[in-house]
Amino acid sequence: PDKCTMGRKSEVSDTEEAATPSKSSDRPDYDELVKRVNVIAQPLAGRKLTKRLYRTVKKASKRKLLRRGVKDVVKGLKRGEKGFVLIAGDISPIDVITHIPVLCEDKDMAYTFVPSRDDLGMAGQTKRGTSAVLVKRHEDYGDSYDSCLDEMKSLPMPF
Repeated sequence: PDKCTMGRKSEVSDTEEAATPSKSSDRPDYDELVKRVNVIAQPLAGRKLTKRLYRTVKKASKRKLLRRGVKDVVKGLKRGEKGFVLIAGDISPIDVITHIPVLCEDKDMAYTFVPSRDDLGMAGQTKRGTSAVLVKRHEDYGDSYDSCLDEMKSLPMPF
């Protein structure tokens, strides 16, 4: 083998994979994801609301109006930032996220659970899964933000 081409074979396959769109059949559907959700994941967003929430997260991510991860979300809540919180329902161990709904209720902030940590991370445009996300409002995506917030507030609370 030629020394110039050694180690470059993987680069070619990476670019081919990047050009190929990912198939939706590879991802589990909503019903499969709901089966993996923890017991405390209430209120859980429905299929349509989940899709709209992911779109809103993506828009917020493009404008840098998103807090990702448990530590960052808690920091935003304690500083009094306004928005809504999405929490992944398939987190293990569950103790990592159990304090977030309590903080949200103390701060009178809307929150809901979504079925997949990986999908929440992809919506936030990160390569890794994200446990929690705080979405802040911006006028560019204000309509979708407001409709998501209204529907989140109409979800039945667990108690």
